[in-house]
Amino acid sequence: MLSELSIKDIVLIDRLDVQLEAGLTVLTGETGAGKSILLDAFSLALGGRGDGGLVRTGVAQGQVTAIFDVGDEHPARNFARAAELNVDGALILRRVQMSDGRTRAFINDQAVSVQVLKSVGAALVEIHGQHDDRALTDPAMHRSLLDASGGLEADVQRVVQAYTHLRTQEKALHVLEAKIEKARKDGDYLRHAFAELDKLAPEENEEKSLAERRTTMQQSEKVVGELREAYEIFENDKAAVPQISSAMRRLERRASQAPHLIEPTVKALDIALIALDEAQTALDAAFRAAEFDPKELEICEERLFALRAAARKYSVSVDDLPAQAAKFASDLAALDAGEHRLAELQMAVSEARVTFDKHAGALSVKRYEAATVLENAVNAELAPLKLERAKFICKITSDAGITGAAGIDQVEFWVQTNPGTKPGPMMKVASGGELSRFMLAIKVVLADRGSAPTLVFDEIDTGVGGAVADAIGQRLKRLSAKTQVLAVTHAPQVAAQAVMHFLIAKDLVEGGAQVATRVGMLEPQARREEIARMLSGETISAEARAAADRLLLGV
Repeated sequence: MLSELSIKDIVLIDRLDVQLEAGLTVLTGETGAGKSILLDAFSLALGGRGDGGLVRTGVAQGQVTAIFDVGDEHPARNFARAAELNVDGALILRRVQMSDGRTRAFINDQAVSVQVLKSVGAALVEIHGQHDDRALTDPAMHRSLLDASGGLEADVQRVVQAYTHLRTQEKALHVLEAKIEKARKDGDYLRHAFAELDKLAPEENEEKSLAERRTTMQQSEKVVGELREAYEIFENDKAAVPQISSAMRRLERRASQAPHLIEPTVKALDIALIALDEAQTALDAAFRAAEFDPKELEICEERLFALRAAARKYSVSVDDLPAQAAKFASDLAALDAGEHRLAELQMAVSEARVTFDKHAGALSVKRYEAATVLENAVNAELAPLKLERAKFICKITSDAGITGAAGIDQVEFWVQTNPGTKPGPMMKVASGGELSRFMLAIKVVLADRGSAPTLVFDEIDTGVGGAVADAIGQRLKRLSAKTQVLAVTHAPQVAAQAVMHFLIAKDLVEGGAQVATRVGMLEPQARREEIARMLSGETISAEARAAADRLLLGV
């Protein structure tokens, strides 16, 4: 509930601090005293539209602070937690309004966006008035209010879960269908491409090894003639090795005759023979290495051409051809497997649809039953509110072809103000005063379900009096047994039902140079005088005081 409201420098309010309690609290005062200013300021703290004109003349900024005491699991705390706010202790909503039109919003002294403030505020307070377009007059709320009145939250949750599952399966099916359709269009291409690469059978690093082998063969082709000529030196009739060997043998036979001449020469010739032998061996090896089959070079070049042509065709490098072949194989496998998966998903969607239809249908049946109960309960409240000829209708439109997370039903509160007239949406058919009383009747019935912890009623008794005003007061009091109620009223019958009574009045301040709105809680005697004033006007008579006593005593 709202435990404290503090307003500073907003329009005619220079400083206001109000402590509030549970139950019914009324605010009364003469016309123009500032009751609407108080509600405008309160709305500002709840995330309402800011306006630089709200700032008190002569100051740079004003601010409004509203302190709420609610349970740990209240939706308002959950909204705040979702915004990553610290919500320990009381919930403190504060709005600072600058005179230049800018505003700043805070929850528990943590800066927030106005939208977050508005979301939290909407979960804490509902404001109802003749021209209010939030709360019960919003058709978007009617279905959830009907569900709350019928205790259908668990049924709604089952429908939400079934719908979420259905949408998930449908999305997966649509994605797979699109993929398969594309694969089908590309199927012939995939099969041709895979067959071509499979036949080509590219290998990793094949281009490099082929290029190196081709270069070797091309180079060998150029030098093989020179190698052959060099090799022939060792094989013709004038080859050096046999001649040197023969010379060495002749010299060795003469070594004893002149050893100092022969031995060095023989030694040198021996070294030459060894070198020539090594040269011949190297030539043998080079010649063998240089030898190749010309067809091998042709085959190598054709392979390179085929690989590079395939790479250009599929816009990849030669080294990536094996991976491309694997991808084509995978896509073909996915196409084949996708057909099987498609059948599975189609079955899953069908089953999910059956489950959703089952839960949505069951919820729809319960909604019609709850609607009848709600209609009877609200209509029972109308006669005392001088709406005895009117009728409240909870209109449900169901269409199994139009589904959503909330099921197959559209719900809107309609009214018929007089027999024979055409029923229609409550906001369009009911007049301002009728609308307020319809909303009061609905809120009395729904007090413990789907309601914010604090309800504000702004002059819903306008234009009524006597028994109707008394009926409104009694219903506000009944409503306040389950939720905190604040009522701005001109009806003494309503004011007499309150547990707290605040008087709103204007006072001259600063030597009479300015006017300020004051709000003070009335003690019993002052409260009696205020109710008497509301009964008789500016001149309070003894009869008015006696009537005020009777109202306060409930007789």
